[in-house]
Amino acid sequence: MKVLPAICPSCSSQLNVKSLVCERCQTEIQGQYELPLLARLSVDDEGFVLEFIKASGSLKEMARLLGLSYPTVRNRLDEIIERVKLSEESKQDGKEKKL
Repeated sequence: MKVLPAICPSCSSQLNVKSLVCERCQTEIQGQYELPLLARLSVDDEGFVLEFIKASGSLKEMARLLGLSYPTVRNRLDEIIERVKLSEESKQDGKEKKL
């Protein structure tokens, strides 16, 4: 199955969803919708987060599974956290500008 793109291949801007279709009854919903935050993560970051969840949030277990040092795994998680925070702040700033 194909991976949902989150970044425009032409200009590197964030992509939005324009329509959704029910495979069962063919109901289609159209509009402009943002991708959920977790869907906007890079493929690598998404994989890291999923493994982190499966490891019950244990950085020690993540380090063992990935064959990396604890500080390396901690730094990777901190980088993802920072990107999530920046994304949330950017979204909040956009909402405030609309008001």
